[in-house]
Amino acid sequence: MPLVHFPNDLQHYTGGLDKLYVEAPRVQELFAALAQRFPGMGEDLDKMAVAIGDEIHNDAPYMALKPDVEVYLIPRIAGG
Repeated sequence: MPLVHFPNDLQHYTGGLDKLYVEAPRVQELFAALAQRFPGMGEDLDKMAVAIGDEIHNDAPYMALKPDVEVYLIPRIAGG
């Protein structure tokens, strides 16, 4: 089961949890499960990049998640 790490920006939704195991085969299902478990988090998830293992993805809804992977939610940084 993937282990999800939450940045400080999302921990007010989780009651202070900084990580949590979530059953999900892809990022899309991971985000849906988190939005259901933590009301209000869904909009902020859309603003997150996702690090799966050692690769960062800005658009990853269909990325597969292996059962033993660690997933880090990272606020996107806008550049100009």
